[in-house]
Amino acid sequence: MGTRGFFVCLEGLDGCGKSTQAKLLVRRLKRNCDAVYTAEPSNGRIGRFIKQQCLHSDKRRLPEVEALLFAADRSEHVENTILPALKKKQIIVSDRYIYSSLAYQGSTGLDLEWINKINEHSIRPDLSLFIDVEPEIVVQRLKPKKSVMENLDTQKKVRQVYMKYVEKGELLRVNGNKPKQEVAQEIFNIVQDKLKKA
Repeated sequence: MGTRGFFVCLEGLDGCGKSTQAKLLVRRLKRNCDAVYTAEPSNGRIGRFIKQQCLHSDKRRLPEVEALLFAADRSEHVENTILPALKKKQIIVSDRYIYSSLAYQGSTGLDLEWINKINEHSIRPDLSLFIDVEPEIVVQRLKPKKSVMENLDTQKKVRQVYMKYVEKGELLRVNGNKPKQEVAQEIFNIVQDKLKKA
């Protein structure tokens, strides 16, 4: 891995199994590597504010406000967690990262270039995976709702944005409809292949 570690992010709709898969990946990597799990929103001050005031609110804030809050949290997340892990040559696996902002705030019609611009100081992952599960399935899994974004219309629009980045080659799609252990094996194989080439 050269002079630094390796940074992986897992993306997907709410309820796609992404958090489970991120933790399974870290657990498996730990058998042979120094691997760390992290997530967004982070556990920092801004991340905690987002969880309390945005995700668990009855209605969404302005998309611009959401995007700026997530970008601010991401800056702290990079500075306090991701960069220190990479300097220690660790493999860091993030449960959500910049593509979540692009997908969730972008799904409201907010300009994707502007979202990228306000996140330009956040480092890019070495590997970004999109665990793809149909919106109709994840909405069934999400009952009762915990977040204002956990509805079919929002999740459909979010998936459309994610798929744009799959088509661009920035996100690698993983079929999340398979059994959990099959999905985990596919993700592990992809990461192992990338690590060999890093």
